[in-house]
Amino acid sequence: MSRFIRKMSRRAIVQALIALPALSLFRNQPDVADPDEIVEINGWILRRSDLA
Repeated sequence: MSRFIRKMSRRAIVQALIALPALSLFRNQPDVADPDEIVEINGWILRRSDLA
C-alpha cells in the first residue's frame, strides 16, 4: 500500500480526497418530486408546482 501511495502525486491524492464528498451528492436522491408537495421557502408555504 505504501508503495502505491508513493507513486501517486500529491495532486492526485488531494483530488481524490476532494472527490469523495462530491460523490455523496449523487446518492440517495429522490426519483421525481411530487408537483403537489408543499414546501417552505423563506417563510412562504408553497406548492412545488408554483416554483416551476
